[in-house]
Amino acid sequence: MEYPERYELVFQASAVEDDVVVVRRTDRAGAGGYPIYEDETGIVRAEISDRGEVRMVASGGHQRPGTPTLARPLQV
Repeated sequence: MEYPERYELVFQASAVEDDVVVVRRTDRAGAGGYPIYEDETGIVRAEISDRGEVRMVASGGHQRPGTPTLARPLQV
């Protein structure tokens, strides 16, 4: 299966504007066997399935990452 190289994760931040984070595929896989994606800082991590389902992955202790409202694949 071929997975997109990058996704935009859209988080609802306020009534006016959403937060958008671009994540890139890594060589790691998550508990579900799907690729782990992370942002350039390595703080935002997500396992994204072949159907676009997102499971956020904590990158440090005591982190409780929110779930994005949308994951959009980006063209290379």
